[in-house]
Amino acid sequence: MSYDNTCKYLAETYPAEFAKWLLASDTTDNIQVLKTELTLEPIRADSVTFIQIANQILHIEFQTTPQSIPPLDFRMLDYYIRLKRQYFWCEIHQVLIFLQPTSSEIVYNTQYTDSNTIHKYRVIRLWEEEPTQLLANPALLPLATLAKSNSPQALLEQVAAAVDMIEETDERQNISACVQMIAGLRFEKNLITQIFREEIMQESVIYQDILQKGEERGKKKEALQLILRQLTRRFDAVNPRIEEQIQALSITQLEDLAEALLDFASQNDLENYLVNLSQSS
Repeated sequence: MSYDNTCKYLAETYPAEFAKWLLASDTTDNIQVLKTELTLEPIRADSVTFIQIANQILHIEFQTTPQSIPPLDFRMLDYYIRLKRQYFWCEIHQVLIFLQPTSSEIVYNTQYTDSNTIHKYRVIRLWEEEPTQLLANPALLPLATLAKSNSPQALLEQVAAAVDMIEETDERQNISACVQMIAGLRFEKNLITQIFREEIMQESVIYQDILQKGEERGKKKEALQLILRQLTRRFDAVNPRIEEQIQALSITQLEDLAEALLDFASQNDLENYLVNLSQSS
């Protein structure tokens, strides 16, 4: 299941609710969800949402695991610089939300540091968050399933009761689908289906969309792994900068690259191919 895509759907469908939660902002006017592709060498991530509120930008990054290439702290700096380049007049708030408990020290890191730069951002570990505020807002109910609780099953039942109170049918179905998907990070499927009616999730208009996006991401991951294996065998090692460019390609572009690389004699051929591809897109 695509947990990142589900979180992205929630943040982009309910931007005012996420702004209220993360920025303590009650503003409902002039809220705009921005595109997730930034300038320079394009980077795109399905788990990233940029919300512009007047002269502020809220950057939300959802993560199920702390491992990332490049590392998460550097990615937050990279996003900040790219955002500031495009929206220099805006104050930028960055929030990195970890969904699943882990003992990794990465989830406690709140800044990127090197010899000349310190860049800070906010981190939320959902398993340490009190569920009260999340339970009070329909848009945040799916995240409430992962919140702090001495009785996780009772918390899940509270979420289910709150979902049942949503009056509008389509919204109730969509939120229910998101709840069941994200709850899968913490609960067994049998328990989720006992508490929720599975057919309601399947009736949701977003269920098939999220499922399809998850399948696409799986296909892209397989294509990416295959290409990187082929390049490693061909050239022994791939430049990390080049690898990052390849990771940003679409499935179609990866398929074209898999065919084109058969004619590459060196990494220079690969670099030239990627340059031409970026100029033509």
